[in-house]
Amino acid sequence: MLKESSRSDVLPKHSIKKALSPILTRPPVAFLASFPPRECGIATFTADLAEAVDSASAFASQSPVIAINHGGNRYAYGPRVRWTIERDDLESYLRTAHAINRSRVQLVSIQHEYGLFGGEFGSYLLTFLRALEKPAVLTLHTVLERPEAAMRRVTEELASAVSTVVVLAERAKKILAEFYPHVDLERVQFIPHGTPAVTFEPSAPFKKALGLEKRTVLATFGLLGPDKGIEYALAALPDVVKRHPDVLYLVLGETHPELRRHSGEAYRTFLEERVAELGLQEHVRFYKRYLNKAELVEFLHATDVYIIPYLNPYQIASGTLSYAIASGKAVVSTPFIHAQELLSEGRGLLARFRDSQSLAVAINTLLDQPRLRAEIERAAYSYGKRMHWSAVGRAYCRLFQRLVEHSSEKRAALSPSPRVGALRTHPLAPLALASSELSGRNVASSSETSLAL
Repeated sequence: MLKESSRSDVLPKHSIKKALSPILTRPPVAFLASFPPRECGIATFTADLAEAVDSASAFASQSPVIAINHGGNRYAYGPRVRWTIERDDLESYLRTAHAINRSRVQLVSIQHEYGLFGGEFGSYLLTFLRALEKPAVLTLHTVLERPEAAMRRVTEELASAVSTVVVLAERAKKILAEFYPHVDLERVQFIPHGTPAVTFEPSAPFKKALGLEKRTVLATFGLLGPDKGIEYALAALPDVVKRHPDVLYLVLGETHPELRRHSGEAYRTFLEERVAELGLQEHVRFYKRYLNKAELVEFLHATDVYIIPYLNPYQIASGTLSYAIASGKAVVSTPFIHAQELLSEGRGLLARFRDSQSLAVAINTLLDQPRLRAEIERAAYSYGKRMHWSAVGRAYCRLFQRLVEHSSEKRAALSPSPRVGALRTHPLAPLALASSELSGRNVASSSETSLAL
């Protein structure tokens, strides 16, 4: 049972808005992605991004969401979700694009992950973009090196169909340059993965609130699956426990819903059996449920060393790593792309892939040397400030505003001047709403069917 923390570790919204002064303007924007209560990293990211963009701007109403449904699942979406697209129904992409064209939305922000959209490598998204008459921004949550030909082609076509591509790691721009020759790098922009704005706190009060007193806490959180490499962290623990017998390793999170649909709890069962084989029952604790943001931050505050034993060397973005850095945690990670970038310059330690001994050495190094761990924590927290959602929301707001202004100017240059009395039917007429909307007027409720991720 989780206990309520007596402390407030996420900065209140009014403090964030005060820090954002002067307030930015933003055009009416819709977000296309998965969305809570669907349980996936992209859904969480989208909800946080939409809130950050709204908080950073002077626009009075919530940005709407176009939610992607998958496998016939239906979700109890909140009022932010205005439209939905069925992942494998090509016609629903067209219907929704036409609905957006008729709406007051002036730009669509798309969160892209392979497998999220239907068709070969998400090619159904191209149908949406080709029918869309508004500018779009594509945030790539995965950028793979050496992609197969079909993946490269679809990715390049998606990049060509939008106004700007956003990447979550600087290294992603180099990968695009090397392996995706038809992507225009001048339209690629780096904006970091967002994180909550948390305070830098000692762990003791949070350990007490969670019933973890007198334990040295290691932790990993996120949706569970074989790509997480948790078994290698477990195999590292006997060497850690020999030197630090009070160690407790927390594995936080439920099994990924897609994995559970196909394989049930086989991976978790394997991990639990491995714990028993290694005699680690007193040193490992599983929390089998999806944790909300406040709970994750509380557990991170209680953590002494955060462990990321991921197996995929090409992972370009990790929300769990970003959260740990922003919370000022000392991190031990395998050297996937995002970890190499975020943990450089003394912000964490890297261990070899699939190497439990290497993980054990790195963990023991941090536990044996409190001064080194404290230095890493301070460096991580300092770096993490640039990833706070307040800063990320402002970056997206500036980008959206610039793109809509450019689109408006381009359309004005290409269109003949309207005759007097013909303003209502002129193609630029919808854009005339922008000045009143951006001054704080609410967007009228759309008549389209409510849909969502």
